[in-house]
Amino acid sequence: MRTITYFFVAGSFILFSAFTIVTSTTWKVSDNYSVKFAGTDAEGIFKTLKGDVSFDADNLSSTKFDFTVDVNSINTGNGMKNKHAVSDKWFDADKYPKITFKSSKIVKEDGQFKVTGTMTIHGVSKEMTIPFSFKNNTIDAKFSVNRMDYKVGTMEGMSKKVSDKISLEVTIPLSK
Repeated sequence: MRTITYFFVAGSFILFSAFTIVTSTTWKVSDNYSVKFAGTDAEGIFKTLKGDVSFDADNLSSTKFDFTVDVNSINTGNGMKNKHAVSDKWFDADKYPKITFKSSKIVKEDGQFKVTGTMTIHGVSKEMTIPFSFKNNTIDAKFSVNRMDYKVGTMEGMSKKVSDKISLEVTIPLSK
């Protein structure tokens, strides 16, 4: 009788576990990603992006994004602008070398995904929601960031020529 009870308990555990264990696919960021930014008198790319992605479009509660951009990888196409961008007048890359985004929630509304998380730029962390699509194993997102919310630069002197709203286009191909 005891043997039957053990088999019943073990069998029940395995059966119910099959329906309750949920996992996401772990993805790797492929090398041909793109992080473009543009605003009045400021445009370019960040050449270095790293990330941890656990994504399942059918189980968003187990999905997580964690991305890091190296501020020193900025490339505006102009060496002087690059030096100015990483200086303490703008990003202050010596003190704040990374831009990070860590997700807290992902939903799908009207056929589009939205990820909510914490963006940290220049030592300032703010919650934001970013719309994105996921097709052909690629994350595509277009959104804006107000640089003044993150204390990047000022609106005085020559700095006021740069718009406070910076548009970003991010393309992140993923592989398993």
